[in-house]
Amino acid sequence: MSELVTFTVVDHVAEVRLNRPEKMNALSMPLFDALQEAAARVMADRSVRAVVLSGEGRAFCAGLDLANFTDPDVFGGDAFGNGRGGHWPNYYQRPCYLWKDVPVPVIAALHGAVFGGGLQIALGADIRIAQPDTRLSLMEIKWGLIPDMSGSQTLRDLVRLDVAKELAFTGRIVEAAEAERIGLVTRLADNSREAALALAREIAQKNPQAVTLAKLLLESTWHGDDARGLEVEERLQATLLQSPNQVEAVMAGLQKRAAVFGERTIERLDRANPLAVLKS
Repeated sequence: MSELVTFTVVDHVAEVRLNRPEKMNALSMPLFDALQEAAARVMADRSVRAVVLSGEGRAFCAGLDLANFTDPDVFGGDAFGNGRGGHWPNYYQRPCYLWKDVPVPVIAALHGAVFGGGLQIALGADIRIAQPDTRLSLMEIKWGLIPDMSGSQTLRDLVRLDVAKELAFTGRIVEAAEAERIGLVTRLADNSREAALALAREIAQKNPQAVTLAKLLLESTWHGDDARGLEVEERLQATLLQSPNQVEAVMAGLQKRAAVFGERTIERLDRANPLAVLKS
């Protein structure tokens, strides 16, 4: 794992920390790769039950490193060449969108600048906790572009369509209090990293299979029809009832002790076919 992204696991909680503080964690191509490696590492480690995304230094992520604009291999000619486009999520979308495939809750701890691609990384998380000093922007319009790192698909679940359009059309900077009010962030905390880690530790004490299936259920049915959603809910619940981890959750509650759960069984969420887990 490149030190551009540090990766630690303590008590079933993984912290994935952007580590370019001298650049306000601006996104270089190596950092794109390192984030994808981190997501793959979380998926492969079945002991992990929750993830915290954070940034070293004075910002979560200030967006794309401006040096990329002068790199002919990035934006010269066909920016989506060299295997970077024609499949979805593409190379530029994956560092943000892969967190939706991670089979455990992902909590983004935000502070300072959360601009452009940095905001789109945060939008891929399940929960966003921001410090009062956090400033957020879909900044792509400043460079004559549209949000192109999956923000079009993640922002729609958080804010009204007219709000999403305003943010995309103007690129204006949203202060933390407004971001909470419009739903861009989940809540505020004086120390977002400590609050995110505390929440992750709380989640890690729950049945990991139930938490994973809850994420799968919501991710796969949110935009679907009611009947299909109810079917998925019923069939996923049937896999949990009387399973070892579910029985342990009940017994631990009755005996007033900490539960001891086995590892999760799912490596990656198949949101297009959520019932595939019934065959695993």
